[in-house]
Amino acid sequence: MSGAEVLAILMVITTFAVLLAGFPVAFSLAGTALAFAGIGWATGAFSINLLGGLSSRYFGAMTNETLVAVPLFIMMGLFLERSKIAEQLLETMGILFGRLRGGLALSVMIVGALLAASTGIVGATVVTMGLLSLPTMMKAGYDNRLATGTICASGTLGQIIPPSIVLILLGDMLQGANTEAQNALGNFAPDPVSVIDLFAGAFIPGVLLVGLYMVYILARSALRPGDAPPLAASRGGNLMARVIDVLIPPLVLIVAVLGSILAGVATLLAARQLSPGRGLAPLVAAGCLIAMLLIANLFDLRVGREVVPWYDTVAFWLTVVLTVGFVGGLALSLRQLHGAGVLGDVLDGSLKITCMVFVILLGASVFALVFRGLHGDDLVHAVLTDLPGGVFGAMVLVMAVMFVLGFFLDFIEIVFVVVPIVAPVLLTMGLDPVWLGVMIAINLQTSFLTPPFGFALFYLRGVVPDSIRTVDIYRGIVPFVAIQLVGLGLVALIPPLATWLPQILLH
Repeated sequence: MSGAEVLAILMVITTFAVLLAGFPVAFSLAGTALAFAGIGWATGAFSINLLGGLSSRYFGAMTNETLVAVPLFIMMGLFLERSKIAEQLLETMGILFGRLRGGLALSVMIVGALLAASTGIVGATVVTMGLLSLPTMMKAGYDNRLATGTICASGTLGQIIPPSIVLILLGDMLQGANTEAQNALGNFAPDPVSVIDLFAGAFIPGVLLVGLYMVYILARSALRPGDAPPLAASRGGNLMARVIDVLIPPLVLIVAVLGSILAGVATLLAARQLSPGRGLAPLVAAGCLIAMLLIANLFDLRVGREVVPWYDTVAFWLTVVLTVGFVGGLALSLRQLHGAGVLGDVLDGSLKITCMVFVILLGASVFALVFRGLHGDDLVHAVLTDLPGGVFGAMVLVMAVMFVLGFFLDFIEIVFVVVPIVAPVLLTMGLDPVWLGVMIAINLQTSFLTPPFGFALFYLRGVVPDSIRTVDIYRGIVPFVAIQLVGLGLVALIPPLATWLPQILLH
């Protein structure tokens, strides 16, 4: 082993030690890397000229079209988190399923899945579900461990059910890793790996995971009826109309997915929920947007052609009118959100979270550059390819390492630090990039549930009453972590669970 490779190993160990000591992630990554770059330069193991590539890396990150979705997605989640959609969903689902044994826990899981496909922000979902559903579950006599475990598990579904920040970041990392791996194999025109590929690939595993959670809740309710008694609730009112009214906003957003982020649908839905009488402006804007999408698919709106049929001309001017209606409705919706005190909080929160993500990305770029300059990537390649079991053994080791790191590190740190190091090697060994991305995403989801630093546990601990002990929360999530590992195993044994839908829809 060369001196450079020894420095690469020491750099990784030192970085994890600094992170566990509580120093800021971005500065820990960049600072440790620069320190070892200096040591490597002094000992002749590192070329300081490599640091000149940082500017191009930073510029590439700032102009990356995939990462443009991150701040918009964060804003979408915060808009919907403040729009009380979760509160209305929980109340309605509780009426629908509350009379079943375990029905309230099922309601929490269903609402968690809907919020996951609408917002994807774990902290907001766990805190909201904890504040709204936990008192009702405790009043109904639910076991504390089942109640807290259900809330934590449902809140983390946003990391695997698309759209998801994890999948957006993974998509960007895997795109570069796949290009590097294919170039090493002699393929200089590889098929691109997009975020949409990962969204499609993660959909079935995400639904499967929700199904496994619900099966466990039903089984436990049947075997231990005292843990999940039925909720004696009055149905009252026009239930079907209420269900339709409450379900339409998140379902519209789920169908729209990324298009909703860019088109402002999240803003319209939030304004509709917070407006007296549900508001006319959001409905007008939404109607104009739908009409524009239909016209764009049915007519050729290019006006620079030599011959433009009359119906295309009419469609063009109608689109202009609809655009004015959409912009006006969106502006009024934003005004309503500002008046409700929501807009400022959302913009402030979006700015803070986005800055955190991108500063970590820039710090990770320094780390990755120095690690490669110390030939750490060659060392990782040698270790993974020499493992017994070939690609299977390499994949098992990587999944095990990520699972253990999830006990101590945030998913963003793992994505930015570990994935760029191991993904090119695994992809060179012939793994499907979409399948690999989904496997990593499911694995990273457990990082929110595993103590001592599982963020979902911290979020819930902050809103539960003192009568619920921390050990109850920790014990409550154990079955759900085991279920996630079962889901991970199923996707590993049956790769089409992750690869079939992208192949059908996108290829």
